[in-house]
Amino acid sequence: MKINAHVLKMSCAGCAANVQNTLRQQKGVINADVNFASKTAAIEYDASLTNPQELQRTVSEAGYELITDSEDDEEESRERLSQIEGKLYKSLKIRTFTALSLAAVLVLLSMTALRNQPWTGYASFALATLVLFGCGSPFFADAFVQARHGRMNMNTLVSVSTTTAYLFSIFTLFRPQFWTSRGLEAGLYFETAGVLIAFILTGKLLEERAKRKTSASVGKLLGLQPKTAAVLLPDGSTVEKPVRAIDVQETVLVRAGEKIPLDGVLIEGHSFVDESMISGEPIAVEKQPGQPVFAGTINQQGSFWFRVTKRSAETLLSQIARLVEDAQNSKAPIQRTVDRISSIFVPSVVGIAVLAAALWLVFGGQNAVVHAFLAFVATLIIACPCALGLATPTAIMVGMGKAASKGVLIKDMDALEMLKKTDCVILDKTGTLTEGKPYISDYKWITAETEDLRNALFTIETASQHPLAKAITSVLPDAVLQSNLKVENIPGRGICGKIGNTAYCAGNRQMFTSAANLAEVSEWLENQENGGSTTVLFGTENQVMAVFAVSDALKTGAKQAVENLQKSGIEVVMATGDNEAAARNIARQSGINQVKANLLPEDKLLLIKQKQGEGKTVAMVGDGVNDSVALACADVGIAMGRGSDIAIETASVTLISGDLGKLGDAISISRGTVGTIRQNLFWAFIYNVVGIPVAAGALYPVCGFLLNPMIAGAAMAFSSVSVVLNSLRFKK
Repeated sequence: MKINAHVLKMSCAGCAANVQNTLRQQKGVINADVNFASKTAAIEYDASLTNPQELQRTVSEAGYELITDSEDDEEESRERLSQIEGKLYKSLKIRTFTALSLAAVLVLLSMTALRNQPWTGYASFALATLVLFGCGSPFFADAFVQARHGRMNMNTLVSVSTTTAYLFSIFTLFRPQFWTSRGLEAGLYFETAGVLIAFILTGKLLEERAKRKTSASVGKLLGLQPKTAAVLLPDGSTVEKPVRAIDVQETVLVRAGEKIPLDGVLIEGHSFVDESMISGEPIAVEKQPGQPVFAGTINQQGSFWFRVTKRSAETLLSQIARLVEDAQNSKAPIQRTVDRISSIFVPSVVGIAVLAAALWLVFGGQNAVVHAFLAFVATLIIACPCALGLATPTAIMVGMGKAASKGVLIKDMDALEMLKKTDCVILDKTGTLTEGKPYISDYKWITAETEDLRNALFTIETASQHPLAKAITSVLPDAVLQSNLKVENIPGRGICGKIGNTAYCAGNRQMFTSAANLAEVSEWLENQENGGSTTVLFGTENQVMAVFAVSDALKTGAKQAVENLQKSGIEVVMATGDNEAAARNIARQSGINQVKANLLPEDKLLLIKQKQGEGKTVAMVGDGVNDSVALACADVGIAMGRGSDIAIETASVTLISGDLGKLGDAISISRGTVGTIRQNLFWAFIYNVVGIPVAAGALYPVCGFLLNPMIAGAAMAFSSVSVVLNSLRFKK
């Protein structure tokens, strides 16, 4: 089983690593990946050995909360999760503003003339206690749970550093003579502890606000689906029903300006529907009886009735949302390295802080104790690993969401990263470069045209998924489907079916190499092919009975899409099973110089391997069953959204509208996302590489500078927020 669960109470990348390790150690869990930015866990497990309830219990014992849901109540669970997160966010906001108010008073008491009053120290003690163990209580509670399990995270750093400042100040407040008798100043650092908590809470609040924006794409998609719809009753009246309660085959009314609630087929009425939220195309699509409509799209004119074909959880909109969510939860290869670093980061920082304090105590001279204390606290605070944990996932969430809004579905981060490296694109012809709406431009019966033959051809082509089959059935309007048909698809050649005792085939010339009368029709076939048409033959193994010339127009924008790819330095090749003349005709119109025609599926596979052998990163674009092997073997498989289910399932990228121009958008988004990840990681690493030595006191021997822990807290908060804001900048 595979599930996506939500994880609450994580505060940093170390928390994500802890939850991930806890899940992976659970008996029956095959794999688990936890995403700190989206607060999700993708879990694969053996249902005979464990279950969601057991996983929840295990994660709860580790100090976190796991929310798992079945697909049946997906919408309800999302609403419940939204409510929980809303309450947590509200609590964080209250604690943050309370801490800021109390910390402001602490600063006033410690940095003005009030600091000399005899009661100031006791008032500061009381205020700091409220800030630490009131506003900052979740930090200490989680740090205690982690310590109990022998682990550390960001809350460990916050708790140890602020507790050190707090206890140091309490000791000094009640035993000042311990320091004064040794000629040292009896300084209080209550304001340091209080301001640190206030700054860290402020950083978390800003971080949460920004993260909510990066993960908004799935919520926006699902928000497009209305909650209720008008359903037709048997007596002819309508009733408003919740969308999730509407079943397949029910009839639903959609008025002008309303959103379509579910997927279905229009049965009465006529309209234009805005499908831009699915396809990324701004032009409204005309809808007539018999045509499909999709949940979340907007009816622009008139009202119509449609019959429901998919329930709420099964609509195209829900599938897109799940794919986007899965993609956002996937990890880039570089993120796995970051996760390993994060898992050892906190213990390493604690070790550096202890070492820095020890060195100050030994070599610090007269103020050794104070400097050791400041270096210890500042090092712990400035080294929070949040920026590292947010660098990759926030960029992925923005990139995947942006791609979805453009009508591009990318299944995982591996595909997104490979898209950036793509330098060779292999394009199928029919349905990829052409409209995929072929029509019969000419046809000829070689033998006498009989009702039985027409019925046989109609039955075989109706069973085929090839785009050319529909064109042929369109010229057989009065033909009748035959029963007891057994068909066999022969990839790259055509389809065969046995009706009664006779086996009939429909396909290209390679299907009829043993036909006795093939030479008789060769001239007609060549004339049609030279004119740019694709030819289809029908007959038995030994005899051609009919021939058809099929034409298909080049897609609008295909030439521009090819030109844009070539301008960006990408090699473009057409690979098709169609004849040489038809292939070259489309290649000439679209501006493609390299053409490979008459290819079987295995030939396309060999072409891909040849290009990969030349050092190319190959993207294969196709839409048919015969493209599925090539799509699977390419570095990036790209399916056209209106292609076959197996092609879409096999590919790692889907262009929903079937617009080839979206491939350029996908590559551009890939480059932008990977670039943003690298920027984020650079600043996160540089911040720690520079910040930790400065906090430990490396600059003191040079220029006398020692970092104030309060400044370290502000810098730590800024580092996390800056990484998220940089990801959001790419969104704009």
